[in-house]
Amino acid sequence: MIKKSKKIIAAGLISTLTAAYLFGGYAQAKNIKTESTAKEKLEAYIKFTQILNVIEKEYVDETNTTDLIDKALKGLMSNLDSHSSFMNTKEYKDLTVQTKGEFGGLGISVGMKDGALTVIAPLEGTPAMKAGVKAGDIILKINDKATIGMSIDESVKLMRGKPGTDIELTVVRKDAPKPIVIKITRDIIKIQSVYAKKFKTDKNLLYLYVTSFDQKVVENTKKAIKEHKNTEGIILDLRNNPGGLLDQAVGLVDMFVDHGVIVSQRGRVKTENVEYKATKPNTDTQTPMVVLVNGGSASASEIVSGALQDFNRSIVVGEKTFGKGSVQVVMPVGANEALKLTVARYYLPSGRTIQAKGVTPDIIVHSGEIPRKQDSLYLKESNLKKHLEVELAKIDANATKKSIRVDINATDGNTTVSADDNKTIISEDMLYKDAQLKIGVDILKALVITKKGKK
Repeated sequence: MIKKSKKIIAAGLISTLTAAYLFGGYAQAKNIKTESTAKEKLEAYIKFTQILNVIEKEYVDETNTTDLIDKALKGLMSNLDSHSSFMNTKEYKDLTVQTKGEFGGLGISVGMKDGALTVIAPLEGTPAMKAGVKAGDIILKINDKATIGMSIDESVKLMRGKPGTDIELTVVRKDAPKPIVIKITRDIIKIQSVYAKKFKTDKNLLYLYVTSFDQKVVENTKKAIKEHKNTEGIILDLRNNPGGLLDQAVGLVDMFVDHGVIVSQRGRVKTENVEYKATKPNTDTQTPMVVLVNGGSASASEIVSGALQDFNRSIVVGEKTFGKGSVQVVMPVGANEALKLTVARYYLPSGRTIQAKGVTPDIIVHSGEIPRKQDSLYLKESNLKKHLEVELAKIDANATKKSIRVDINATDGNTTVSADDNKTIISEDMLYKDAQLKIGVDILKALVITKKGKK
């Protein structure tokens, strides 16, 4: 018997025929509309039982009925969608047990796309990102095990392990001539979910990079905005963000939208139909915004970018998102097994679904660098200043190393932060190395100018 809250869903293969007849009678008595008639259900149950009996009697090797049923259930669940699964006793224990030891991971989020195990995104600063794993990589093998027919849960289990141990992923990457073997050393995954940075040339613009939606995203975002004075525009970078907690995604949108339904979820069961609405207090509806997304943006990050897009609160720039917009719940089966079942889909304010469709940016920009030419004979005032001060430093024996270092930091065009500076600066060179960010900043500047012109 499968229990979810107070609801009981009839299931099981004991007294199959009786259950079919009872369900059919109940459906007729209550006038419940079913996708299959009672007769069709009965025929399906009988067919399954007949095939099971044939396998038990005729298969070349001896079989265990419980194992056969478990395999049948795994096949059934995997064919519903890539996120639903049946968990046997061991798998359910792995999910629910609270261990005292530490587990190492890769810092990688994966999903099924077109039947292939695909990297949604490597998380910032994790072993996977450092090793060169990229969003969109298709994982062919985990060590020596092929991923064909492998569920997401099985793949995650293989990739998790003791910190310090190595693992090899064989991936297929777009435009790569052959599969790539990537060696990764597992480690304890510690993720900073929100990074706030300033722009060197545009000090009134704020860059917020949200790597994943943990329980402190809204709190840390509010803190970053409060600390950055006189913010005229915000870049919200959700690239390679695989998602996380729904309430944090809703809370982030609520910071910039003061009314309307941010996201809703709808399923066949009425109790799964929920709306999450914006509230007015402490809402910033005026500061211009640009949201950056790519194929590694999934789930919660798609809700945020799609909602801000639907409310016309932000311009979305980048590449089409992953398309993960479904809701899963774990339903215990007895005491030792469980189903992870998709029960609803998310819908954006306009009513469109994210599932398998993703969010299409307002302005599509592919990743890469923006080439630019610099005339070697062209001198800026800062160049002259640097030259003169360095020459003076050679003459003046009292000139300190610190004064020279500060001057070079100010003029070399690279991101250079002194030891006592806790704020990260995005330089002009960094912008030109990131086409999506550069164009996003240019669009944000235009929005800021437009807003000033309306005053």
